[in-house]
Amino acid sequence: MGQIGIKLDERRKEPLHRQIFDQVVARIETRAFPPGFKLPPSRELARELGTHRNTVARAYADLEDAGFVSAGVGRGTFVQAIDKPAAAATGGARQQEGLRELPWTSLLARSARSEVTERAQKHVRSSDRKDVVNLARMQPSPDLIPDALLRRCLTHVLAQDGSAVLSYPPPQGLPRTRQLIAETLVQRGVPARAEEVLITSGSQQGLDLLTRVLINPGDVVLIEPTTYSGAIDLFSLAGARLVPVPMDDQGPSPEALARLAKPDVKALYIMPNAHNPMGHTLGAERRRALVAWSHDAGIPIIEDDYAADLALGEHASPPSLRTLSGDVIYVSTFSKCLAPGLRLGFLVAPSRLLPMFASVKRIVDLGASPIAQATLAEFIERGYLRAHMRGVRREYRVRRDALHSALQKHLPRTCRWQLPSHGVVMWLRLPEGLDPYQVYEDALAAGVLVSPSPVWSVEGAEPREPALRLTFCAETPERLIEGARRLGLAIKASITGPQHQPMHEVV
Repeated sequence: MGQIGIKLDERRKEPLHRQIFDQVVARIETRAFPPGFKLPPSRELARELGTHRNTVARAYADLEDAGFVSAGVGRGTFVQAIDKPAAAATGGARQQEGLRELPWTSLLARSARSEVTERAQKHVRSSDRKDVVNLARMQPSPDLIPDALLRRCLTHVLAQDGSAVLSYPPPQGLPRTRQLIAETLVQRGVPARAEEVLITSGSQQGLDLLTRVLINPGDVVLIEPTTYSGAIDLFSLAGARLVPVPMDDQGPSPEALARLAKPDVKALYIMPNAHNPMGHTLGAERRRALVAWSHDAGIPIIEDDYAADLALGEHASPPSLRTLSGDVIYVSTFSKCLAPGLRLGFLVAPSRLLPMFASVKRIVDLGASPIAQATLAEFIERGYLRAHMRGVRREYRVRRDALHSALQKHLPRTCRWQLPSHGVVMWLRLPEGLDPYQVYEDALAAGVLVSPSPVWSVEGAEPREPALRLTFCAETPERLIEGARRLGLAIKASITGPQHQPMHEVV
C-alpha cells in the first residue's frame, strides 16, 4: 500500500499505469485528494508500489494530459481543481415559472406513434431478477468476446495512427477495412471487391440504407411470413407494404413468387443462412431457384447473412445468394460473431449502387466509427478473427447440443424443434392451442426469458402454430440446461392452466 492509498493488482487485465490513473482519479473526484494536493514523486511511489518508475511516470503523464494534475520540473505534481457541470449541481433543467409544457404528444411524427414503434417497445422486456436465464438475447456472452485481443489492436491503432482514426471517415468506410472484409468474404466463397463494400453501423443500418435508397412509401417488399422483426419494423416504418410469401418445406415457394412478381414489388428480403427466428438454412437448389426468379422478374434480392461463418455442422454451407448472382445485395454484421458493441456491419452491392448508399450514409451519420473500423482491420489482419471464429463455432456447437438435450429431458413431448446447422437460434413449436404470450409470461415468472412467435410475424400473414424463439449464444451450457428446466415448468403450467402453476419449484 502506497502512502496515497493505491494498491496494484497484477492479476487484473488493466495495465498497471492505468490502475494508478484510475485510482488517483477516483480520489480526486471524491475530494480525498483536494485541489492543490501534492502527489509523491514518481520514483518514491514506484518504490512503494514495487513497480518500475516509468509505470508511475506514464500514469502521471496521462493524468496531466487529461487535466487532473499539473506538473513542473523541480516543483512536483499537484491536483487541479475540477469544475462540476452546472446541471449536475442543480439536478438538471427546471421549467421557468409560468411557462406551459409543450404539447409533445401532438408534436410527435406519425411514425413515432405508429404500431411499429409500439410493438418494438412492447417486446423489449427484461427482469429485475438476477438469476433469469436469457434465451432471448441475441449476442455472444461476455466470455466469448475477445476483449483482450481487441484492446491490443485498439492500442496499436492509436499508437500508430493517432488522430487519423479520430477524424471523420469516408462515408463508405476506411479503404483498408473494406479491402480486408472483401478478402474475408472471398475466402468464404462470397465474391466481393473492396469497391463493392460499404461499412455500416451494424447490419441494421445496412437494411435502413437499403430502405432509404430503394423503397418509396407504398412499394411492396416480399418477405417470409415469419422473419426478423427488425426488418419488418424498418420496412413498415418506411411505408412499404409487406406481402408475405407462401412457404413450402424448402423455403419461399418459387411458384408463389412468380405469381407475386408485379411492377410495384421492389425487393425480396430473405435470410438463407441461420434464419432468424426459425433457425433453418435453405438448400442449394432452392437458392438457385430464387436467384433465377429474381433475374426473370427483375426484382432484387436482399440477402441478410447476419450469422455469417457460423456453420455448426460437419458439411460445407450452401453457396450464398451473392455467390450465385452479383446483383444480390448482401448484408452482414460482426455483432453475432465478434462483439455487438463495435457496431460494425457491411453491405455488398453492385458497384453502381455504392455512391448512392454512401451519399445517404453521409447524410445519416457521417460515417461509421473510424477507430472501430481500424481496430477491426487490425484484428482481421493479425489472423485473430479466423482463430476466434474457430473457437466460437466450437463453443456454439456445445451450447446448441446442451440446450437440445435439456429440452428433450424437460419439455412435454408435444413440443417440437429442429437442431440448427447454422447460427444461434432454435425455433420451438408449442403444443397446439397454447398462447405464446402466456407461455412467455409464465416463463418469465419462472426465471427464463424467451421470445414469443408473434414478435416475428408479418401483419396479415396467416396464423402459424404457436412457437418461441430460443437463443443459445448468451448463456453458458450450464445456464442453458437450467433455462430448459425452467421453460419446461412454464410450458406445463400453461398447458395445465392457472389452477396449477408450480413456479415455487424454481429458485
